[in-house]
Amino acid sequence: MNQTDSSKAVFARFSRYLRHFKIPFVAAIFGMIGYSLIDVFVISQLEHAIDRSLVQGDLDYLRMAAYLIVPMFILRGVFNFMGTYTLSWIGNMVVMQMRQQLFSRFVHLPVSFHDQHSTGTLISKVIYDTEQVSVAAGKALLTLVREGALVLGLLAIMFYKSWQLSLAFLVIGPVVALIVAYVSKRFRMVSKNIQQSMGNLTTAVEQVLKGHKVVLMFDGQEKETQHFEEKNNHNRQQNMKLVVSRILSVSTIQVIASVALAVVLFISSVPGMVENLSAGVFTSVVVSMTMLLKPLKQLTTVNSEFQKGMAACESIFAILDQQEEENKGTLKPQRVAGNIAFKNVTFAYDANGENVLKDISFDVSKGQTLALVGRSGSGKSTISNLLTRFYQPQSGEILLDDLPLSQIELRALRNQFAVVSQQVTLFNDTIANNIAYGLEDKVSRAQIEEAAKVAHVLEFTETLGNGLDTMVGENGLMLSGGQRQRIAIARAVLKDAPVLILDEATSALDTESERFIQEALDTLQKNRTSIVVAHRLSTIENADQILVIDKGQIMEHGRHKTLLEKGGMYAQLHRMQFTEGA
Repeated sequence: MNQTDSSKAVFARFSRYLRHFKIPFVAAIFGMIGYSLIDVFVISQLEHAIDRSLVQGDLDYLRMAAYLIVPMFILRGVFNFMGTYTLSWIGNMVVMQMRQQLFSRFVHLPVSFHDQHSTGTLISKVIYDTEQVSVAAGKALLTLVREGALVLGLLAIMFYKSWQLSLAFLVIGPVVALIVAYVSKRFRMVSKNIQQSMGNLTTAVEQVLKGHKVVLMFDGQEKETQHFEEKNNHNRQQNMKLVVSRILSVSTIQVIASVALAVVLFISSVPGMVENLSAGVFTSVVVSMTMLLKPLKQLTTVNSEFQKGMAACESIFAILDQQEEENKGTLKPQRVAGNIAFKNVTFAYDANGENVLKDISFDVSKGQTLALVGRSGSGKSTISNLLTRFYQPQSGEILLDDLPLSQIELRALRNQFAVVSQQVTLFNDTIANNIAYGLEDKVSRAQIEEAAKVAHVLEFTETLGNGLDTMVGENGLMLSGGQRQRIAIARAVLKDAPVLILDEATSALDTESERFIQEALDTLQKNRTSIVVAHRLSTIENADQILVIDKGQIMEHGRHKTLLEKGGMYAQLHRMQFTEGA
């Protein structure tokens, strides 16, 4: 598909959003055309005002014009309000819909998509790109319709008053059209670059703000400032390219229009070139041509805004066209027993990359605890991600109570799991609402308090001014790591899922916090199937099964005591930790 066809397709898709507002859009068009037609009507009466009143002495016509001019401009103001307000309302409604659709698509896209796209770029699409659409749907359409109607009206007056004088515009019309077509492509290309640079700017700011402590500790202020300056300057350069294109196109079109005006003046100066050329007709044509310069300028200027909007639409539609998580499962078990089986599972994050898991097979019976140990990057956390279907294996099968995961509806599947990971995500809300996240309408305050008690959350909330109603700040920055972990455990307790996934939940905690959290985890694991990704081997000595993973393969399989006696990789890892502890 070439650029012209692509542009048409984007505009056609954008126009579908306007179809939902047909009546307001018709009102807006009526208002904008009415506004321009009043201007056209006033200019069309110049001939009579000059020839009849000033030349022939018919002063009654001037008196009638004096009575009508104020009501006419009041009506013009009403038309202006009708067109401008209504179109702005439509533009903001379209942008609201697009932002809602983008946000909804973001939360339904697979994890692999978010792995490949920076958060800053995605935020830029919701904030900056949609704002460009707002300009296209509001200001750009307003100018295109209103000034376009004015141009057509003025041309009609000119040809009606004197077609001979107006023939010059038949020559410049195609030239103007060629210029507009060329600069439209230029505007679209530069606008895409601006959107990309804005995404890079947002990403740079987001990374520095999130990693502020690292920047301070490693003296990275100058480096990050220089890095941002380069991206900031690139964004400035792209915007200046747009400005240059806009100025040159406007100036060129105005020069061409002035040539037409010069031709008209020259023709008027030649005796006998134009018959019946009165002062009124000459004034009407010249004023109309002069008045054309402003709308032609605005139409060319707004073309850049419109093309920016269409480029933004193209960027937004690319996200909206992304496939959501595959959810073809039809089975909706209420509560599974918790039997898990991996059968010859192979997985790679990149289809063309190295396999992270290689022909993995194991079984976990309901109520058992399976511990996964191994070096970093061996594939332990990948197993838990496959269980919750954040990713799908390239080959092999995963069963939950003998049901293939692919046949279970996603929401029903994830309701069977509670996850506590090392990286706890908290929302800028109260502790109670973070514990009850996703279950707000299904649980009582008493249940929340009981979960907080089991997870030892109450022990630190009692010292806070608002207890469980204390705001935690962005991602729980007001709390310590151990306190955030306890909230995550309370969330898992409240969910009461049959399968529990603990992904290095205690690896980064101090001894006292670990003791509290380990007690809470022991309580949480009772009567549940548990998958424990372990860093500290002391926490899994009572596990029913231990899998030692290395380079995506199961190297050893057994209980703690058996594996120690075997003297293999597990025993080696255990000795290393014991030595470190000593």
